[in-house]
Amino acid sequence: MVSSNALQYLLNLWQLMEEPLWESLYMVFFSTLFSVIIGMPLGIILVITDKGHIKENLKLNQILGTVINVMRSVPFIILIIAIFPLARLIVGTTIGPTAAIVPLSIAAAPFVARVIESSLKEVDWGVIEASISVGASIPQIIFKVMIPESLPSLVLGITLTVINILGYSAMAGAIGGGGLGDLAIRYGYQRFQTDVLIATIIVLIIFVEIVQRIGNYLAKKVDKR
Repeated sequence: MVSSNALQYLLNLWQLMEEPLWESLYMVFFSTLFSVIIGMPLGIILVITDKGHIKENLKLNQILGTVINVMRSVPFIILIIAIFPLARLIVGTTIGPTAAIVPLSIAAAPFVARVIESSLKEVDWGVIEASISVGASIPQIIFKVMIPESLPSLVLGITLTVINILGYSAMAGAIGGGGLGDLAIRYGYQRFQTDVLIATIIVLIIFVEIVQRIGNYLAKKVDKR
């Protein structure tokens, strides 16, 4: 039997973690959504403008690739500070989960672009060539051939993106982003409450495990091979 003191302790711990947990889920969901909206077109452009592809444009490909590489090379903790003015312009503040979504989305978008690029490049060129031979347009090739053919890889890539954004969101807590990272720093580090720190780590591990399992399941479901 669990004692009443232990139950009360767990209840207090949950009350402390409940709001930061929802803040983290809120940040991760919308940051993933916006990063995919930004990153997917970039990834598609990287693929179709590559040498010998359906819309070859090496100059555009090289410029876009360089911009993405530069964005990926900037550490997130520096990027979030650099984007403070943009966050203030968009949401009116630089503090809190909503403000953190702006740098989270921008930081994750180049990663998403590379994930999309890698997945689409796995599509057998013979399948694309066959669609060209029957007169398919570029949008048809992209949305009816390339994306469906690479869907399992895309699902796993987006799953990895969600997990990465969760890590980014924890770092955002260090500078006022809220969420579980903020809780771990304020209570686990600054107030030396090790139990809160450990509880936060356990919740993050569980979250990652759930996301990965869901991603693996969905990837298998959409794999028609």
